[in-house]
Amino acid sequence: MKQLLPPIWLGTLLLAGVAQAQDAAGEQRYAPCASCHGDAAQGDQAQGAPRLNHLSAVYITAQLEKFSAGQRGGADASPQAQAMAAMARTLPDEQAMLEVAVYISALDSPASPATVAGDPALGADYYRQLCGACHAAGAVGNKALHSPRLAGSDDWYLQAQLEAFRSGQRGAHPDDRTGRQMRAMAATLPDDQAVRNVVAYLRELAEPAE
Repeated sequence: MKQLLPPIWLGTLLLAGVAQAQDAAGEQRYAPCASCHGDAAQGDQAQGAPRLNHLSAVYITAQLEKFSAGQRGGADASPQAQAMAAMARTLPDEQAMLEVAVYISALDSPASPATVAGDPALGADYYRQLCGACHAAGAVGNKALHSPRLAGSDDWYLQAQLEAFRSGQRGAHPDDRTGRQMRAMAATLPDDQAVRNVVAYLRELAEPAE
């Protein structure tokens, strides 16, 4: 007589099968992204493609939704953001976005080398005053506030995004609530050197580059 698996084991096997299927789907959906962001989502500065694997799946999914909906990557956005919007629209639905986001968040790579010159001590003061309430101590992010992890981000990308927020190139869409919040906060940084100082501080929080 064939012995049946206990329900708890059967459920575990079924869940494992679902997880494997989702992982395979995420890997397949990520394949076109790897040409810019790299096999491990480590990023490529030459292409303007940032590191992604330090971000949570929730945040990655939210950004893909923004790109797909036109809240990011509009006519006034950078060429890289416009390309991302076009790529996001190839994902058929939220489930597909979640699958690729979960796959990306499971990848790993070292932080990229520092490229932005600034004063980390001055940047730490700005961060504590302006950024820490949302992005948390250590810049680890806060999912409840939809605030991403910043530690581990490419410093060149952080600088570009802060400058985009300050200029209104990013965060201007009326439906991008968190983008508008960041735009208002970035505008309180007094000048370009202050931006570089904050970025230098955030880069110091990243794991050492190999």
